[in-house]
Amino acid sequence: MLLTTLGEFVLSAPDGVWQETLISALGALGYKPQAARQALARSVTGGWLSSERHGRRARLRLTAQTERMLRTGAARIYGFGESWEWNGEWLLIILRVPEDRREVRHQLRTQLAWAGFGSLGGGLWISPHVQREQELRDADAPGSVAEMQSFTARLGTIGDPAKLLRDAWDLDEVAEAYRAFTARFRGMRPKTPEAVFCAQTMLVHEWRKFPFLDPDLPESILPSRWPRSTAHDVFVERHAVYNDVAQDYFRSLDGLSAAANRSAA
Repeated sequence: MLLTTLGEFVLSAPDGVWQETLISALGALGYKPQAARQALARSVTGGWLSSERHGRRARLRLTAQTERMLRTGAARIYGFGESWEWNGEWLLIILRVPEDRREVRHQLRTQLAWAGFGSLGGGLWISPHVQREQELRDADAPGSVAEMQSFTARLGTIGDPAKLLRDAWDLDEVAEAYRAFTARFRGMRPKTPEAVFCAQTMLVHEWRKFPFLDPDLPESILPSRWPRSTAHDVFVERHAVYNDVAQDYFRSLDGLSAAANRSAA
């Protein structure tokens, strides 16, 4: 939830925000001050955030690495769900990692899932997004313990394409998640600025899971009445309604923190 808050409200603040601002924001989302402070302390220790003391208070800023990660994530999140044209080509990746490097295997599987790849077993991964080969180049850099080999291919006449999709991805789970998202947010009408802030944060927090869950397959090979477009329309419409009020509310929290800082000084 902190990561969602940073991407939605702090990424556009080059001068950062007061620590108390984020504690208050997380408090509005249901997190106790102690838990919020611990999350922020871990984020500073882990290099997500940098901290600058101003008397007894701290100003928090995104590190360059976190800013790059959040901008990449924002581009994927806000561009996700749009229809696109497919030429029928698949990208295949063969992944090999030594048995004693399970942490590397887990990291690469997570990276492949984020890029929309599905696993066919035996280290074989597949995606209709051929251009995403570029996202995997760092993992195959010289000195890496992982070995990768990429291919582009088209389906032949042998086998069942629908079974291939079921083997690589759990599309029933994806469809159910879209329907739950639509049911939850379509009728949500928060009344106060704080409620709008919470609604927008939860809207983005839930939507940002779909690039992991949904491989963003072209509509031409998806089951009929696929629910992604309906959920996407709800996300875009609700975000447009919430955004200005939610941003103003978050900035008001930073203004209150700044006033408290001046009083303390």
